[in-house]
Amino acid sequence: MAAPEPPTLEVTDKSARVLPAPKTFRERWAALKHLPPFLLLIWQTSRGMTLAELALRLLRAILPIALLYVGKLILDTAIAVAAAPHPPASFGDWLSSGRLDPLMSLLALELGLALASDALGRAVRLLDTLLAERVTNETSLRLMRHAATLDLKHFEDADIQDALDRARKQTIGRMSLLSQVFGQAQDAITIITFAAGLVLYEPWLLLLLGITLLPAFVGELHFNALDHSLSYAWTAERRELEYVRQTGASVESAKEVKIFGLSDFLVGRYRTLADGLYAAQKKLALRRALWGGALTTVGTLGYYAAYAIITFRTVRGDFTIGDLGFLAGSFLRLRTLLEAFLAGFSNIAGQALYLDDLFSFFAIRPAITSPPDPLPFPTDIRDGFVFEDVGFRYPGSDRWALRHVSFALKADEVLALVGENGAGKTTLVKLIARLYDPDEGRILLDGHDLKRYALDDLRGNIGVIFQDFVRYHLTAGENIAVGQIDRRDDAAKIRLAAERGNAAQVIAKLPDGYDQMMGKKFRKGTDLSGGEWQKIALARAYMADAQVMILDEPTAALDARAEYEVFRRFRELASARTTIVISHRFSTVRMADRIAVLANGQLEAIGTHDELMAQRGRYAELFELQAAGYR
Repeated sequence: MAAPEPPTLEVTDKSARVLPAPKTFRERWAALKHLPPFLLLIWQTSRGMTLAELALRLLRAILPIALLYVGKLILDTAIAVAAAPHPPASFGDWLSSGRLDPLMSLLALELGLALASDALGRAVRLLDTLLAERVTNETSLRLMRHAATLDLKHFEDADIQDALDRARKQTIGRMSLLSQVFGQAQDAITIITFAAGLVLYEPWLLLLLGITLLPAFVGELHFNALDHSLSYAWTAERRELEYVRQTGASVESAKEVKIFGLSDFLVGRYRTLADGLYAAQKKLALRRALWGGALTTVGTLGYYAAYAIITFRTVRGDFTIGDLGFLAGSFLRLRTLLEAFLAGFSNIAGQALYLDDLFSFFAIRPAITSPPDPLPFPTDIRDGFVFEDVGFRYPGSDRWALRHVSFALKADEVLALVGENGAGKTTLVKLIARLYDPDEGRILLDGHDLKRYALDDLRGNIGVIFQDFVRYHLTAGENIAVGQIDRRDDAAKIRLAAERGNAAQVIAKLPDGYDQMMGKKFRKGTDLSGGEWQKIALARAYMADAQVMILDEPTAALDARAEYEVFRRFRELASARTTIVISHRFSTVRMADRIAVLANGQLEAIGTHDELMAQRGRYAELFELQAAGYR
């Protein structure tokens, strides 16, 4: 039998897409507004290193003109010495006569300047590397801190995810900007010194230089803008490329990739996306190379025109041979420096467009914030929570996730939420934790709107374990400690939380116990079964030691015996806590004080198990269906 053909993908050729219009000159110029805050970030990262680098670059900036001028003096002196009458017969005689002393002094001076330039260059590169690394780290920290302040809706918005991805790349990708900005300042000083030298001889050379370099500068600006437009347009595909690469070669997905034979599919998808991106980049690179070569030729022709004029005037006697070397060298170095400076300015303007991605992300502000004058959070919740005609729709959705929901959750009560998938159970607990705010109605805690309390106080008093809890690639102890991370050094509290969550026995089997690295991402890491991970997550909830506990499908991965033990212990420990439990297992649900039944985003019924069974409504129907499966 012939081997099956690898799966293929029908993907539109995105290399032929119409890119967003490149930024106008005004927009590119406006993007430079991000340079001052970027430079401020560098300064705040390390003032000492910044000052040291500026001082070293200032010294290095004046060395090129000094070296070239000393070279001119060496040429003129050598010619004068050679033209003197009665030259000595041997090198020893030359030395003893003293006629070589001025020349030897100039050569020694040039050697010293060259060695100093080399040493300064190495020192500058060292400072560049160290300072860039520190700025990268500081920017990454700032990015993480800012991301932590954003609303949950921002992380569920694809456009914001693209913005976050671009900003994350800029924390590293823009660090070359640091050395470029400092290099531009250094080159500017060097250019001024060379220009001053040319002005003393032939001011019109500067005009000729400007005319020949302007086209290449404009071309660089244009293609940098096109490059940014291309990068911006392909942000989503780049994220997909990274996702496909990670999925095709990671421990998390390895089992299913093998069992379902997904390798050819993922390789095909990656190839299609990568080929499309390559084609778009190739097209732009070819255009840039063609036009760049043509515009550079203009500059070369201008240089040789100036060189011919200077040579003619030297032959005519206007300049010495040393002057010829100095002028030709100055013009060549100045042309090279100006090309690099203008290209660098163009590059900086282009990178400033990317900085816009970074600082635009920093400009995103959360809608869910603490009030300016928050109420003190109750030390002991007295009345509990009250939902008053609460309605909520997820951003971008026309469907109400919750609508006209009104009920009370009493202090120290255990309330179970039941309903089919999509009924609104998890949405309800997200509103209690203020991961979202209601679009209609309000939620009260002890008679006050939740919005009157500080976010940190509110969330610090709520312990939540969602059904899609995170399996952190940290130690077992740290995986529990994230429930109250400021107590991560309290080993006794971590062990107590593990006992309460039934995770102590799981950890006891690990080679390094609470110090065992979890997951397979790092060396010596180990993984757990789904049920074992869930016990770790439950211990995390107990670690929080919060007044309110929310458990979203806390026993989904546990067997019946483990589930019974968890809830037997849970009822003992939840006696002084307001608790919400979301579960599809009615053996768990019936242990709650009251049960709220949700359907299509609305509250259908609320009561005890016996009361809801007596009503013969949806709850009784679902309970009987599940019970029938065990008979």
